[in-house]
Amino acid sequence: MGRHLAVCGSPFGSGRRDGDVRAVALMLHGGRVNGHEPVTWYQPAVLRVNWLAQSLHRRVRRYGVQVWNLRFEVRGWNGPEASPLADVRWALDEIEGRVGRPVVLVGHSMGARTALRAAGTPAVRGAVALAPWVPRDEPVAQLADRSVVLVHGTADRVTDPALTSRYAQRIRPVARSVEHHEIPGAGHAMLQSVRRWDSLTAAGVLDILGLHEVAR
Repeated sequence: MGRHLAVCGSPFGSGRRDGDVRAVALMLHGGRVNGHEPVTWYQPAVLRVNWLAQSLHRRVRRYGVQVWNLRFEVRGWNGPEASPLADVRWALDEIEGRVGRPVVLVGHSMGARTALRAAGTPAVRGAVALAPWVPRDEPVAQLADRSVVLVHGTADRVTDPALTSRYAQRIRPVARSVEHHEIPGAGHAMLQSVRRWDSLTAAGVLDILGLHEVAR
């Protein structure tokens, strides 16, 4: 099926033109450690981020933030290949060609790892990483002068919230700013405390873009 980009609200659901866009939030779904099978829209990891994208769109569109949803080409990270990174680079080129505005990467699980890895791209202001997959040796240098928001449920049994805490400490000397939130009792799929996940995601995007005071 190949990689694919969709814009929530086509593009805003409120009559806004691309020229009115102040920034873009690019959504990155989860996947697997390994796997070259194609991604489809109906896989659970993709559907969950689609729902999150729609919620984010409703919360940030009034501030000129457009939400784009990326479907990766294959399901796996695939070791040194880091397969989703090529998809993100392609998507960022598409966004630059269409609107030429700053970008915040918003990812879940493997998508969160992808967001953090790709955050050093010039157009990217920072990343919101939800239930991130961050191995102990995950690099951090690319986050210099970037803002990062980390959110993890304490009951996650797929990715380790303790590793996220450790990662937060590792990136504090490097990143421009770091926020780390834990959601008590929430699991990996973000199906508990849904409103909390949604509100922290929106607040993180607006904070990274310097729009949270406008929202208030």
